[in-house]
Amino acid sequence: MPFAQTADGTAVYYETHGAGPAVVLVHGSGGHHAAWWQQVPALSRRYTVVTLDLRGFGRTGEGARGLDLSDGLDSGLFPGDILAVLHDARIGRAVLAGQSIGAVAALRAALAEPERVAGVVLAHSLGGISDPELSPLVAADRAEAVKLPVLDRLLTPGFRAADPAKTFLFRQMGTFNRAKMQDLRNLDTDGPTVAEVNASGIPICFLAGADDAVLGAKTVTRAAELVEGSHLELIPDTPHAMYWETPELFNAALDRFLQRVYPQTATTAGTVTA
Repeated sequence: MPFAQTADGTAVYYETHGAGPAVVLVHGSGGHHAAWWQQVPALSRRYTVVTLDLRGFGRTGEGARGLDLSDGLDSGLFPGDILAVLHDARIGRAVLAGQSIGAVAALRAALAEPERVAGVVLAHSLGGISDPELSPLVAADRAEAVKLPVLDRLLTPGFRAADPAKTFLFRQMGTFNRAKMQDLRNLDTDGPTVAEVNASGIPICFLAGADDAVLGAKTVTRAAELVEGSHLELIPDTPHAMYWETPELFNAALDRFLQRVYPQTATTAGTVTA
C-alpha cells in the first residue's frame, strides 16, 4: 500500500478501495485507517474510498521513527497530510469526511485547496470553526464531557453491555497510535470563521448524534443554521462514535450527502447501509 510524501518529508500511509466519485475518511484521535472497517465495504460499492493515517497515528506513526512527541504534535500539520494523499493518489476532487478531530483537519484542508473538494462532512465536530457564538457553546459542551469517563463520552452503556467484543476492539484501536489526544497542539488555533466557510462555497454537512456527550445537538444545530446552505444530519439515539456503534445509520447519513454532491450516484440502486 502507498505512502504519500508531505512537504516536510513525512510519509503518510493511505489506502484506496472501490471505484467511483471519491470520499476521503479522516479518523479521530483514537483511530487510524482501520477504524473505518464498517464503512469501507459499504461505501466502496459506489465510491472510491480513501482511508489514511494522520501523522502520529497508525502506520504513519510507525514509520515516523524520528517523530518527537516530547513537546506535543502540531495538529496544524494534519491538513497537509490529507492534501499529500489527494495529490499522490491523483484524486482530482473528493468529499472529505472527518470524524471528531479529523473533521478539523478535513475542513482546513478543504479551505486550503477548495478546487479539489466536492464537499466536507464534519462528523461530531464543528471542524474547528471560530465564532463568537459557537465557540462558547463548544467549550460548554466539552466542560460537561470531561466530567465523564472517556468511554462514556464515546459509546452508550447499552452498546457496551450488548457487544463487549466490539467495545474491546474499539479500545484496542488506539493502542496502534503513537500520538494521543493530550499530545495534540494547535487543534483549535486560528480556526476558520463562519464567514470564511460561507465564502468558500464548499458544501458542508454536519453529521452528528443527538446523544453525543462531547458535542451537543443544540450546538451542532446552531452551527448548521449559521453555515449557509449546509446540510444537517442529526441522528437520534446515537453517540459520539456513531460510525462504530451504529455504522448503518452513519453510512446512510454519509451516503445521503454524497448523493447530494455526486448526484450521478443517486441513480444507482439502493442506499448504503452496512
